[in-house]
Amino acid sequence: MTSGPPAAGLPWSEAPYPVLAADPRAHLVFANEAARQTFPNARPGAALSDVVPAWLASAHARHVAEAVPAQRTATGAARAVRGPVGEASFAAHPTVRDDGTVVWWLVDDTGHRLAREALRTERERTAFLVRSSNLLLSSLNLDRCMDVTAQLAAEHLTDAALVIAPARGTELPVVACVRGGAPSVALRAVDPDEVPGLAEALQGFPPVPSRWIDPAAAPAWLVPDGLAGVGSIVITPLPGHGVPAGALVLLRRAGAAAFTEGEEVFARLFAARAGAAMSAARLYAEQASVTDTLMRELLPPALHQVAGVEYAGGYRPSKDHERVGGDFYDVHPATDEGGASLVVLGDVCGKGLEAAVMTGKIRNTLHALLPMADDHHRMLSLLNSALLNSESTRFATMVLASAAREGNTVRLRLTSAGHPAPLVLRSDGAIEAAPTKGTLVGALPAISAETASVTLAPGDACVLYTDGISEARGGPLGDVMFGEERLVRALSECAAMPAEAVVEHVQMLAAQWVGSGPHDDMAIVVISAPRTHHLSAVNGHTRGRFTA
Repeated sequence: MTSGPPAAGLPWSEAPYPVLAADPRAHLVFANEAARQTFPNARPGAALSDVVPAWLASAHARHVAEAVPAQRTATGAARAVRGPVGEASFAAHPTVRDDGTVVWWLVDDTGHRLAREALRTERERTAFLVRSSNLLLSSLNLDRCMDVTAQLAAEHLTDAALVIAPARGTELPVVACVRGGAPSVALRAVDPDEVPGLAEALQGFPPVPSRWIDPAAAPAWLVPDGLAGVGSIVITPLPGHGVPAGALVLLRRAGAAAFTEGEEVFARLFAARAGAAMSAARLYAEQASVTDTLMRELLPPALHQVAGVEYAGGYRPSKDHERVGGDFYDVHPATDEGGASLVVLGDVCGKGLEAAVMTGKIRNTLHALLPMADDHHRMLSLLNSALLNSESTRFATMVLASAAREGNTVRLRLTSAGHPAPLVLRSDGAIEAAPTKGTLVGALPAISAETASVTLAPGDACVLYTDGISEARGGPLGDVMFGEERLVRALSECAAMPAEAVVEHVQMLAAQWVGSGPHDDMAIVVISAPRTHHLSAVNGHTRGRFTA
């Protein structure tokens, strides 16, 4: 403890910062000029609690009660206490004298406090932006991104927020959220030009600054339900990756502090992340829509009963995450009553999307050649010429089958072009290979093919399949070929079964055989002559099945 001045050689009255001294009874005994300017009521004899803020009066009482400065730093000086004085903040450093008087040296640390608060705010905002980015980028669903953007903005930036996407037709998709509530979605048939700055923000490019608008001039639809009174509104664009992402509207309640410049800058940082996520989701949705449209044209068709002949098909691509590949099949009904329907099953060299594109070309070419469907050799020859004249180097194998009902039987003409011969399954379980063979398509200047005629009695079926089934590797040892013998045994178990049941049985056995191992595309089509007492489906239709 000391008995002299708190700082040798420096009178209290000349200190450039506030200095106060109070006795053990908490009465002021001294205040220098700087202290009197800071505390207007500072005069000797006044109660300390009437002069200084409560935080400083409480600190003085603790020091007096302890008699000695119990809380000291490593240097032996008592710890400073901090608190606000008006709009400023001070660090008060105590010195206890022998008579119990405590001298308080007050140092303005407003700058340090503001720096600490700015650092804390910046850390909180950075953490929020990181969390927001993770939430926004966790989904490529545009509606989900809009919901998350509105909710995050309402919870962390303002009292209520709207996310407005570019128009869908004549309507604007709008997601609104009030702090503490859930997002609500609506389509608004409104003109964005009636809200200042909204049309520009929705254009996306060139970048435009945030726009403040008069709350009194805001249309009713811009104010979400649950927000009683609006004090300020700011519209911020949601910048995208070369495409308009939308606009973010921030609203604060009446009486709340207006947006500061720093808050506006932070809102734009958030909007940049939200806009990037929304534009990515929009691009993904557009690409997915295009892909789905193209896939619908490439996917195998649903097969059904046509003119008294029952058809069923199944397809499994080489990769489970893909929907199309190099195997394909089609059924083209006869154009005239009593005519033959054309069945095509093929296998393009390769697999995946590139092979699927080639199958699409082949299917379209065959469709154009349908007027000559009765002449299999001519169809195959023209297709062969078309493939040789194309830029693709891929070739294909296929089998054509013309099927027509004659009384209770089905007459088939089968032509193989480098493809495994169709298997005929009789109603008693007997299996025979159709006597047809030929060269593959798209590899040689000319092709050769032999057409076989087969008659299916009621309960008989003809099975067209690709080598993805017969050459599938798996089994107990993991690398054993499924083989044609195993396929024949599997088909013999399907005697007199409906066409769809035969497809399902073969697909099930093949899937069990390969397990989770790699495999080629697999396709199968079954043509059968229904028994007169058996209806394979309601209204003559069966479900076309394929595994994706």
